[in-house]
Amino acid sequence: MIRLLYCGSSSACLELVNDLPYYASGTYKVFANDTFLFENNTNVFSLYDLIPDQEYHVEVKGIEASFTESLQFTTQKETFACSVLRFGAKGDGITDDTDSIQMAIDFLPENGKLIFESGVYMTRPLSLKSHITLELKKGAVLRGWADRSRYPVIPGEVVDDQTGESKIYSAFEGVSHDSYKSLITAVNASDICITGEGIIDGNAQNTDFWTAWRTFEPSRPRLLSFVNCSDIILHGFTGCNSPAWNLHPFHCRNVSILNVSVKAPKDSPNTDAIDPEACAGVNIIGCRLSVGDDCIAIKSGKIELARRFSWPASDHTVRNCLMEDGHGAVTLGSESAMGIRNLDVRQCFFKKTDRGLRIKTRRGRGKDSNITDVVFDNIRMESVLTPIVINMWYNCCDPDRYTEYVWSREHLPVDDRTPHLGDFRFTNMDCENSQVAACYIDGLPEMPIDSVTFENIRVTFDPEAKEGVPAMQNFAKKRCRLGFYLDNVKKIRLNHVMIQNAIGDPVVTDHCDDLEVTDLTEE
Repeated sequence: MIRLLYCGSSSACLELVNDLPYYASGTYKVFANDTFLFENNTNVFSLYDLIPDQEYHVEVKGIEASFTESLQFTTQKETFACSVLRFGAKGDGITDDTDSIQMAIDFLPENGKLIFESGVYMTRPLSLKSHITLELKKGAVLRGWADRSRYPVIPGEVVDDQTGESKIYSAFEGVSHDSYKSLITAVNASDICITGEGIIDGNAQNTDFWTAWRTFEPSRPRLLSFVNCSDIILHGFTGCNSPAWNLHPFHCRNVSILNVSVKAPKDSPNTDAIDPEACAGVNIIGCRLSVGDDCIAIKSGKIELARRFSWPASDHTVRNCLMEDGHGAVTLGSESAMGIRNLDVRQCFFKKTDRGLRIKTRRGRGKDSNITDVVFDNIRMESVLTPIVINMWYNCCDPDRYTEYVWSREHLPVDDRTPHLGDFRFTNMDCENSQVAACYIDGLPEMPIDSVTFENIRVTFDPEAKEGVPAMQNFAKKRCRLGFYLDNVKKIRLNHVMIQNAIGDPVVTDHCDDLEVTDLTEE
C-alpha cells in the first residue's frame, strides 16, 4: 500500500505502508504513468517536476519479484507560477539577490508559486506571506550572506500602543528574546509551502555565528522561522549550516515536514534540526537529520511563558525518519512549561546519537509542564550511547542551573514550579552496540513519574564500550554498560526485554512503588 502525504501542483510525497524503520526491505523502482523515474530504498519518496492538474498513476515495483504497489492522484491546479529570474535575480553566487527575491514574493498573487531555477542565490533574510509556494529546483541554492551586519534584529515582543497587549515575534530557548532575523521568516501567516530538491544554506561555517556564539545579545538567526502560523508544508529540500536551530515553528498549527534533510557538523553549536515549540499538529515524516545538537526537540517554553499563555505542544507524529550524530534523536524539553502531550514516534532509525529517546525537564519548569501520553514504537538504533533517557534533573540553559534547588535530592515541597511526567510507552525497539546505559530514568522524589512500560525491547552493548554520562545533571556519575536504571517511578512494566553484555544487574530500581517484570532475558 502507498500513502499520499502531500500533493502540490508540481511535486508530491508518498510513503510505503509497512512496519520497517525508515528503510524498505529492499531497493524498488518507481514509475509514473508507465515511465520509469528512479530507484529508491526508503519508505518515503518524492516526485518532482510534475505537471499541474494532471492525473498520475504511480507504481512501485521490485522489492520482491511479485511486489507491486500503486496509487493514483491528481496534481493541484496552478493559477500563477514564475521564475525569480523574472524579477532580476541572478543566481550567480555573487550578486545580492535579496531585493529581487523579496519583490517577487511580495508581488506574487494569492496561491502563486515562485520558482528558483538551478543557481546560487545570495540573500539576506527574507519574509514570506500567506498563500504562496516556493519551489527550489534541483541545483538551486538559497544561501545566506556571511556578514552578520546584514541580519536585522527582530524584537522579542512588541507592545500595542493602544491596548498594551504584547505580541511575541521572536523566541529562543523557551523565552521571548530579541533575535537576528532568520534566513526565511513568516509571522501571522498561513498556507505556505516550500518544496523542491534544492538547498537552503545558512552559510554559518563562514560567519562568527558558530565561533563567537556565546557572545551575542540577540539570539542567533534560525534557518527557517515560523511564528503564529498555520498550514505550513516543508517538503523535499535540504537545509544546512544554520547559525542556530534549523527549522523552528513557534506557536504554529498544522505543520508538515516531509522528506526534508537537515545537515550540520557534529560540533556545530545548537544546530537542532527541527524544533517545534508550543505547536499543535506537527507531522515529521521521512526526514533525514544529522546535526550538532538534538535532531528533533519538541518544546513548549519556560515558566515565564506558561504564566501568560496556554500553548501546549500537542498531537505530534514522527515517523520513518533517520537521525544521526546528534545529542538526542527525539527529545522532549527541556523547555516544556506549557506541557507536551500526545506524541507518537515510530518506524525511526537512530545512528550514533548520544541518546535515542530523550525526555528532559527540571524543577522550575512549572505545574503546567505536564509531559504525558507519549508512545515510542518500532525503533531501531545502532551505536546510540544511551537508547532511553528520562531526566527530571536537567541542568542546562538556565541561570540557576547549578543551584541547590535544581540538584537537591531531598523531597522538596510541591508548588507551582514543580513539573510532572505522566505515561510513557516504549515498544518494539532493537538497540545494537549501546555503550553507557540501556535506559536511564531519574524522577523527582516529590513528583515521581507516573508510569513507564517497556515491551519487546532488545539492547546489546558494545564489548569495547566507553563510560559516559547518560543524562545531563549536576554531579552526574559516569556509567558503562548499565542496564535499566529507574529511580522515582510509580509504576513500571517490563515485558519481553533482552539485555546483552550489561555490567551488573540488568534492572536497577529505587523508590519505585509498583514493579512488574516478565520474560526478562540477560545474556
